Amino acid sequence: MKFFKSYFSILGLLLLTGCVGNMNPTGGNSSPNYPYFITAEPLEVKKIMVPKGTKLVYEEQFFKEGKQDKMLSEEKLITIEFPTGQPIIWGGVPVTSINKFFNSEMRGFTVYADFEKLSADKKTKFSQLWQSCSNDLGITVKNIGDWSFNTENISDVDDCSVLYQRYFKNNKRQQDFLDEIYSELLKVGSK
Repeated sequence: MKFFKSYFSILGLLLLTGCVGNMNPTGGNSSPNYPYFITAEPLEVKKIMVPKGTKLVYEEQFFKEGKQDKMLSEEKLITIEFPTGQPIIWGGVPVTSINKFFNSEMRGFTVYADFEKLSADKKTKFSQLWQSCSNDLGITVKNIGDWSFNTENISDVDDCSVLYQRYFKNNKRQQDFLDEIYSELLKVGSK
């Protein structure tokens, strides 16, 4: 009897360990195969001129996976990835990609900079503040259809990496930094 008790305990433990080891928090064992399109020529997307070879990634859709033969609706766009070595200039800073905020209740996107491609003579107070905290900058906008550096549309800087976030309203240091970087962003836009 003692043998069966320990046998079933070990068997139960192995089964439980096997299940937990294979769990994926996203609900599956692989990442989604998001539909995407590679531009064959320069064109305007989200009010940005993107170069040939830009990868446009869209949210999950029924019967649409992987590479697509034609562009899908801009409303479904979640990421613009610029070709390797061909960043675009956004606010005076070379950027490699722009990603729509994951939280659909937030109106904005994250811009990813490549500061190695920013020459010393092009640096501004805005770019220096941005680089001081990270390469990713969260931007909230009035019109989610415009991802360009349009200061009329940009309503705030929501975050700079995880170091500074508007979410922490009671943290004066974080709020002051985000206020300053937003103020410098507006100055770049007015030039």
